[in-house]
Amino acid sequence: MKAFIASVVASAVLLALPAAQAADNDLATLEKAARAEGQVNSVGMPDSWANWKDTWSDLSSKYGLKHSDTDMSSAQELAKFDAEKENASADIGDVGAAFGPIAVAKGVAQPYKPTHWDQIPSWAKDPEGNWMLAYTGTIAFLVDKQQVKDVPHSWADLKKGKYVVTIGDVGTAAQAANGVLAASYAMGGDDKNVKPALSFFGELAKEGRLGVTDPVIANIEKGEIQVAVVWDFNGLNYRDQIDKNRYEVVIPSDGSVTSGYSTIINKYAKHPNAAKLAREYILSDEGQINLAKGYARPIRAEHLTLPADVQAKLLPQSEYKNARPIKDQAAWDKTSKMLPRLWQENVIINMKQ
Repeated sequence: MKAFIASVVASAVLLALPAAQAADNDLATLEKAARAEGQVNSVGMPDSWANWKDTWSDLSSKYGLKHSDTDMSSAQELAKFDAEKENASADIGDVGAAFGPIAVAKGVAQPYKPTHWDQIPSWAKDPEGNWMLAYTGTIAFLVDKQQVKDVPHSWADLKKGKYVVTIGDVGTAAQAANGVLAASYAMGGDDKNVKPALSFFGELAKEGRLGVTDPVIANIEKGEIQVAVVWDFNGLNYRDQIDKNRYEVVIPSDGSVTSGYSTIINKYAKHPNAAKLAREYILSDEGQINLAKGYARPIRAEHLTLPADVQAKLLPQSEYKNARPIKDQAAWDKTSKMLPRLWQENVIINMKQ
């Protein structure tokens, strides 16, 4: 799709502002430049994930931005930005927290601090504005009760079961990698040591109980997955879309991890102002409530009053008593980079042929 020609005057005024402070200085200028660009192309931000559909719909109705998305993993998004460079087909992506610093290291991000920058916790943002979490998620089990009669409520329960457990592609998906970390937390490991989890999943593989199907809604709906290790917001969304009575979403009682996702604005974006406006809206009250409607916990939650019906979509806070955020992000960044090889050597090698 050909891009709309941006207004030269509007763009020139905007680009004269420091990228990270454009919103603070002149939201009207940003909006004008974004409208002139006319569209925003995303990756990894499909309608079914964290209720992105409402945000794209709002950006269309409020600002006239056309939108398209190509769903892909965090690693694939950054690889795409890096490979295409000036021939960029994507303007913005949504990546797991561990991939924010990777985007900066790869030189594929451009900074933009939205209006509500000061309400984002320091642990959840890059000081320069290259990335910032918009919402958090906690690793959960999504259980198909038609196939699994004894619903697991812990990793220990999971080990004792006879059903197949599906985690996804640990080498590329932030959700899957955090599933490994959550299991490690429950089994005495930490951000530097995921050996307990690798041993756990290695045993599942030996037993023929480790699924290779991607835990997305289409595969779940077809009955191909018995227990999936997913973010809570995905599990709750899939449950409600398919059959509330058939599925149960559980935060493992013996330990889990709470992390989040950040927008990355492509350094080479063809529609940079539309991408910045999208980030601005995502961090606004309306955008944060949209995410909560999709079962994600907004990063600005303490500054919001969620509508009662939206609050009711989320699990009780008591479910999260043994879930914790990543303690040492730098250590986890290092571990997560090694995880594809460790997973291959300790888990995939044990898969039954």
